[in-house]
Amino acid sequence: MADEPQSPVKDPNYNLVWALEASLHNVWKMETYIQDAEAAGDDELAQWFRKIQKNNRKAGEQGKKMLAERLQREAG
Repeated sequence: MADEPQSPVKDPNYNLVWALEASLHNVWKMETYIQDAEAAGDDELAQWFRKIQKNNRKAGEQGKKMLAERLQREAG
């Protein structure tokens, strides 16, 4: 984002870890939003949150795999 300060850490793995954490955090946060929508009887919104959660879970799994591979290459 243009308004955010530049990261002092110029390391692609740092950026990957940040994006991974954000994806996994969103998986957890969407669970709360899904429950809130269901409690309000808003199935449409709950389904939309589930789609977001699914996409973030997929991104999180991809990120974990990518990070593991990168760390293995660096160690080897």
